[in-house]
Amino acid sequence: MSMTSDPHARTASKVSSSVARPAAESAERPRPLSRRRKARRLGPAAVVAAVVVAGLAVSLARLGGGDAQEGPASVPDVTSVAAHPDQSPPRELIAAGRIAVSAYSTMKLVRLPNGNAIGTYEWRLLDTATERYEETDWAWLDVAPGVRTAAVLERDLPVDRIGLLNLATGKVRRWIKVDRSVGGVQFSPDGKRLLATAYRLNPDGLFKDASYRLNGKSVPGPKRSRTGFYVIDVASGKADFAEIPTEKNTEGIPGGGRQDFHWSSDGKLVWEPGDNKAGKIYYGVTGKRTPAPDAETRLPFPGSVLSPDGNLATGAFVGEGDEIVSEVRNAKTGKRAAVIPGQQLLAWADNSHLIAWRCAPERCSPAKGEFRNQLLLVGLDGKVTPLSGFRPASLNDEDRWFPVLTRR
Repeated sequence: MSMTSDPHARTASKVSSSVARPAAESAERPRPLSRRRKARRLGPAAVVAAVVVAGLAVSLARLGGGDAQEGPASVPDVTSVAAHPDQSPPRELIAAGRIAVSAYSTMKLVRLPNGNAIGTYEWRLLDTATERYEETDWAWLDVAPGVRTAAVLERDLPVDRIGLLNLATGKVRRWIKVDRSVGGVQFSPDGKRLLATAYRLNPDGLFKDASYRLNGKSVPGPKRSRTGFYVIDVASGKADFAEIPTEKNTEGIPGGGRQDFHWSSDGKLVWEPGDNKAGKIYYGVTGKRTPAPDAETRLPFPGSVLSPDGNLATGAFVGEGDEIVSEVRNAKTGKRAAVIPGQQLLAWADNSHLIAWRCAPERCSPAKGEFRNQLLLVGLDGKVTPLSGFRPASLNDEDRWFPVLTRR
């Protein structure tokens, strides 16, 4: 059985779309959800198609603050686990070792009165004072390492300011203004800089005048509008812009939509998804294209995550028949070091435990419910600890959630 935990991610590799990782009218909490514009939902078939083609697919677990692999060279074994296997989506803190679910999103595709449509992310953000996830009205966000501050973008993307929000109070401490509107933001691995992707149009928008034929029907499509990225010093607010527009799609598939940039694992470079050997196209922080770093080209595949001590790397799903297992490899030799339960290995809780998605074993097949999966803590010895409840198997279910994993 060839298995992935979400078909959006499976299909996204075939189209030119990004992995979707997440100022002041006041410094109070975001506006209530009841004030959003009224809109009609698209039908299920249009939802799936539009999500894939527009590049709205969210990564299976977005790593907040750059890659969650960054951290001290020596990390103690898991001593702190907050698990709620009866909750999906979670209401209370989920965490293990050095990693916490700092936020999560759900998504709806809605039709606007003018014939356009928009993918709307609904975010719940960790309140560190209560250790509960609170509903917000931010359009996009990311959480800094340490899980004390979130970078937030207001509704109606793109926007011209980035808020720095205190997770203990739910209030914006400061706003950073930018000259070019942005639609995505990510903290660097050390939390000292922000990478903000700039767009002319809403990156999650689908437009009637960009319609294409799908299964004999005309559906609204995405538009290319990315203009480049900002690297922003969090302390000073100094923002440097690099102009890198979206490249034209050459595969005959509508291109554009959300195509955010991401930090490299060491925070020295910036990348976007690509179809080269590395799976990523790298740039310096000034926007100059650069070869992939040697350390990252040696990883088993583009989505690999290094253990905190740098000795191991997550590998691919390798299950056969009814097996639901993935491999861990030696980061230096590339040889298999372990095979452990899980559909996809997401982040290292410590040097010997990982956070992973795994579907329900008794119904883990495309016919029965391949996408009914839960977060697990998995040891290299194969021991499994459920962290969350199971996500709904239906991809159109509005309770299907996508976590942001952040180093504590």
